[in-house]
Amino acid sequence: MAHNLLAGKRGIIFGALNDMSIAWKVAEKAVEEGAQIVLTNTPVAVRMGTINELGEKLNAPVVASDATSVEDLQQLFIQAQKLLGGKIDFVLHSIGMSPNVRKKRTYDDLDYDMLDKTLDISAISFHKMIQTAKKLDAISEGGSILALSYVAAQRTFYGYNDMADAKSLLESIARSFGYIYGREKGVRVNTISQSPTMTTAGSGVKGFDGLFDFSDRMSPLGNASAEECADYCIVMFSDLTKKVTMQNLFHDGGFSSMGMSLRGMTQYNKSFIEQNTDKDGHIIYG
Repeated sequence: MAHNLLAGKRGIIFGALNDMSIAWKVAEKAVEEGAQIVLTNTPVAVRMGTINELGEKLNAPVVASDATSVEDLQQLFIQAQKLLGGKIDFVLHSIGMSPNVRKKRTYDDLDYDMLDKTLDISAISFHKMIQTAKKLDAISEGGSILALSYVAAQRTFYGYNDMADAKSLLESIARSFGYIYGREKGVRVNTISQSPTMTTAGSGVKGFDGLFDFSDRMSPLGNASAEECADYCIVMFSDLTKKVTMQNLFHDGGFSSMGMSLRGMTQYNKSFIEQNTDKDGHIIYG
């Protein structure tokens, strides 16, 4: 049921790849709530994914843009304002990728060139996006900027690797820019720390199925779905949260406040077998 929470608002959604993407669900909800949006992703993602289908469905323009390129971002914000007929009211940064994770490099054996790419794509792109928008004065007074994070920014999770560093940096950028943009233009900048979610990117993390199950067993309310995350994003884009900024908002069914649950302990007690070993029988911690 729609509530017209975003009636008359204009937004840019970064990161929709296919219908498993959180950004995809956010785009659908935003239009359902009355917004006009522009969809964007890298040129290769636009070619390989199904974002054009979403654009047709939502009557939303798709603009290919590399979020790590300031020049691309400048053109995106200029073009989006022309397409939508005014300044942007909300932006979602739903971007994350680790070459080290893809190449199965453990945290104690990172390739540093790939680490640079992880940080640039997953976090520094957020800074570039906000800085570009601010210099162009592309965001409306009282606008809302969101990025998607994960609790691994605060805690250590097996297999999450250098993405944890990227999420920590992402949240720091939100705080630092939130102060400046808030004081100067009243623009809110926040991150949402989402439950493990069955997306194309998330499923690439080592042991993701186990992580998903563990989180679900630990959380009093269970894991938050992509659709539920989209609902939360809509509220953060709306005028209902005008004074919420510089926050990392946990949307994880209570997982971030838990130590151990009955369901988690029950499953833990079923097996004490150590399975994460190399060919020589040494435990792999990374």
